[in-house]
Order: sequence, then structure tokens, then C-alpha cells
Amino acid sequence: MKRCYYETLECQKGATADVLKSAYRKLAMRFHPDKNPGDHTAEIKFKEISEAYEVLKDDQKRAAYDRFGHAAFEGGMGAAGARAGFGDFSSFGDVFEDIFGQMMGGMGRGKRQNRGQDLRYNLTITLEEAFRGRSAEIKVPTQVACETCSGSGAEPGHSPETCPSCAGHGKVRATQGFFTIERTCSSCRGSGKIIRNPCKTCRGSGLVQKDRMLNVDVPPGVEEGTRIRLSGEGAAGVNGGPAGDLYIFLSVAEHPIFQRDGHDLHCRAPVSFVTAAMGGSIEVPTLDGGRAKVAIPEGAQPGRQFRLRGKGMPVLRSAQRGDLYVELAVETPVKLTKRQKELLREFEAESQAGTQPEAEGFLARLKDFWKACEK
Repeated sequence: MKRCYYETLECQKGATADVLKSAYRKLAMRFHPDKNPGDHTAEIKFKEISEAYEVLKDDQKRAAYDRFGHAAFEGGMGAAGARAGFGDFSSFGDVFEDIFGQMMGGMGRGKRQNRGQDLRYNLTITLEEAFRGRSAEIKVPTQVACETCSGSGAEPGHSPETCPSCAGHGKVRATQGFFTIERTCSSCRGSGKIIRNPCKTCRGSGLVQKDRMLNVDVPPGVEEGTRIRLSGEGAAGVNGGPAGDLYIFLSVAEHPIFQRDGHDLHCRAPVSFVTAAMGGSIEVPTLDGGRAKVAIPEGAQPGRQFRLRGKGMPVLRSAQRGDLYVELAVETPVKLTKRQKELLREFEAESQAGTQPEAEGFLARLKDFWKACEK
């Protein structure tokens, strides 16, 4: 007695077409004869799940099966239609490509024309170049078509011959049960051609290693890790296949003055404690080569930031720009003379409450802390 088709596919009776297809793929991969050589039980199981899916994936056959069961395909009720369905392997196209394409390395139909490899090139630029943009000439080692044989792989005066094993198709067919499986031709490795007299320059590959000089336009505003794609500038393809792409990964070198944060720039500007205390102004550089004046208010504290709008990095492919943040670094004087030290001691002795608010506030908090510890 035949087993229920739904049970064979491990699905419920009301399962959707997608659920049925997923279940079939999973089971077919598990029990396929190529994965279970010599296992007769697996071969029978594979035929059962294939038969079940062939019926249930067709709406009309499924409706007949749901109503009459296996009797729908026995005797005079649709036997011819069932046989026609099993004989037409093209109806398995969608699942066939998914399952057997994975098992055989993802080969497609027809002669295999492999796309060339994508290449990566690391390019380091300065922060100024990231600000302005630049045109760079780079040398890329890659594979190109052999000039000696024009990429054919055959010695000049000879031509590749049609592979006798696959008749130039690049694939051969093998029959297993009621399935016809296509495999890459082992004689020509899917190219469809046999080279009897290989080119001495490229040794029959049709490709040679060569350095190529390319121009790359780096737009203003690029950041660390920005990727630029040059279509078709990668390695040459095999058997007339298209060339791959070249990907340029940008790295921005550290700058001695500016640090970048997205579209903004930061810099530390040292000032004397006299300027910080009494106020004044300083000049700071901008990345475009200019200068900007920053007014320092009286009593400015270390770490205070001043924002210069529009003095940062350009926004990629935009007219906008980020900002420049200038951070004060109040410098403590060193190598003081005897007179300078005397003046500082006089200043400290004559200092009144409120002249050092941060220090006074810290001392007040310390007193409160020590009192709490004594309790």
C-alpha cells in the first residue's frame, strides 16, 4: 500500500506550495543517490518523495489526489497525464536548479563562461586630500588576456578544438532513475574546448599576470573605509566571460593637528594661563589652508570648546560642510624665574574667594565627604 504523499513529504494536508517545495528540497538533498552511493533504501526513498512532489506541486493533480487519493492516478483516471508529468523533466526546473546546482558547484546551462575575479586595492590618502578630493594613479596587479594567443589559450597558428566528450556544450548528461542530471564535462572543465597546443606564454589559460595603471577620482568628503568601485577593471574572465570589478578601499592617514569625527573636525589649541584668565584672542588653522580667529573670554577654563561653523569636512556629494571645534588647552608655565615665582606666590596669597570656583567647590565637597566618614 502506497504511503500518503503528504506524509512522504512530512507536511500537513493543507500545506502551501512554498512549504511543499521547501520540504521536497530538504528531503531530496538528504536522500539523493549521489549522496548515498550504494544505499538502495535511500534510492527508493528519493523516488517516493519525487513522485509525491510531482503530484502535489500541480494544482489539478493535487485536487484530484485530495479527493480520490492514489486511486486518482490508477487505471483510467489520469494515468496518461501522470506518465506525461513524470516524463517531462522540464517541469522540475525550479527545484532542479536549486538542488543539483548546489551539488555540482552551481554550474549553469551551456558552456561555462566564468566572470573574472573582483580585486581589492588599498589606497591611503591624507586628510587634506579627503577634504579637497584628488585624482590618483594606481598600479594594480591583475590578470589580463594573453596578447600572444589573444586570450584563446592556443599557440599562435593553432585554434582550440571542440571537445569531443561534450560536443562543445561544456556539460554531459547522466541518467539516474527517471532523472537526467547534467554535469560539468571533465575533459574540458566546462569550457567546451580542448587545447591541443597550449600557448607557451600563458600555458593554455588565456590569461597572464600584468600590472595595469588606472586613474581613480577620489571625491571630496570621503571617509575612512569608503569604497570606490571601478566596474570591469578587475581580473579578466575565462572563456570570454566578463571581467570582474576593482574595489578601492580608502584609508585616511592621521593628521598632526586635526582629528576627524564624521563631518566635524577637532583641534586642541594651547593658550597661556594669563590669556585664559584675562581673555584675549588666538588664531587657529583651518584645513583649507586658511586661518580663523577665536575670541577667548575672561576666565576661560581648560577643555572649553569653541565651534566654528562650516569649517569642517565637506559632506560627500553635497555643498554642505561640517564644523570645526577648537578645544582650549591651558598650559602651565615651566622654568620660571625667581621673580616670576615670587609674583605667583603673591597672587595666591592675595586671591579672594570666588577667583577659583572649581577648586573651591571641590574643597567644599571634600569637607562634606570627610564629615560623613567621621560619623
